Amino acid sequence: MIAVHFDKPGGPENLYLKEVAKPSPGEGEVLLKVAASALNRADLLQRQGQYAPPPGASNILGLEASGHVAELGAGCQGPWRVGDPAMVLLSGGGQAQYVTVPAELLMPIPAGLTMCQAAAIPEAWLTAFQLLHLVGNVQAGDSVLIHAGASGVGTAAIQLARMAGATPLVTAGSQEKLQIAEKLGAAAGFNYKEEDFSEATLKLTKGAGVNLILDCIGGSYWEKNVNCLALDGHWVLYGLLGGAVISGPLFSKLLFKRGSLITSLLRPRDKKYKQMLVKAFTEQILPHFSTEGPQRLLPVLDRVYPVAEIQEAHEYMETNKNVGKIVLELPQ
Repeated sequence: MIAVHFDKPGGPENLYLKEVAKPSPGEGEVLLKVAASALNRADLLQRQGQYAPPPGASNILGLEASGHVAELGAGCQGPWRVGDPAMVLLSGGGQAQYVTVPAELLMPIPAGLTMCQAAAIPEAWLTAFQLLHLVGNVQAGDSVLIHAGASGVGTAAIQLARMAGATPLVTAGSQEKLQIAEKLGAAAGFNYKEEDFSEATLKLTKGAGVNLILDCIGGSYWEKNVNCLALDGHWVLYGLLGGAVISGPLFSKLLFKRGSLITSLLRPRDKKYKQMLVKAFTEQILPHFSTEGPQRLLPVLDRVYPVAEIQEAHEYMETNKNVGKIVLELPQ
């Protein structure tokens, strides 16, 4: 099969398509013929040599995919049959023509969605769902500050926060991104390049601050985050795009807010946790992708590239211009 490959860590120019052995499904696994896969920041970090796959995971890039069931491994008990369309959360391997996955991690593709739209759901939406509900314990009436509001996770989190009865606020780096975030349901958006999002958040919340912060930035935002966190608020850190080093009185500021700083990653979680997450998401959230009405959920796609243009796709993601997901189409 054809797969995205790189021989040594470095820039997008190191990526190419390589013929590799097609995997075989093991006990309880399904072989998926991949139609589309989406890019994630983790792919860029792995390509740069900064984020190794978890033990036992494929070293091929790709944390999510959509396609059709091609083969069932021994002992597959579930509802899946050869030919069924499905989308899947992966620890790696999605940017190839075939990938194996535990059957319990497959999700049905909601009616009316294309393969490219479906490929944009698993990693981003399961991450957003996990951060809001399992980690951040969002409640109706909460205010939620979502950094990188126009990213894949950000566009999902806005819609899921609204569905939970919370008020989403976002940060982003351009007016266009803020407008799209507000169309998706953000109550307000702050351009971090032009204003202090912390002061703007405090002004909007009449000094109270936000109950929950979803933060993929880290280091460079710590002081502003603590400043606009409400008393007893939860600050959930799930990325370090703004660096890992801080300098200053983080603990004292957090202590006086009685704030909780919680960290979370999805990729290294064990199979049992991911099964629980996929089951909860499939039951509670998935139906809303195909129901008409104000609560309808929508994966946001920015661009679709043929997988042969993998270098261009990585280069584009590195410009930080994308709104929503960048998707790769695999040859059929």
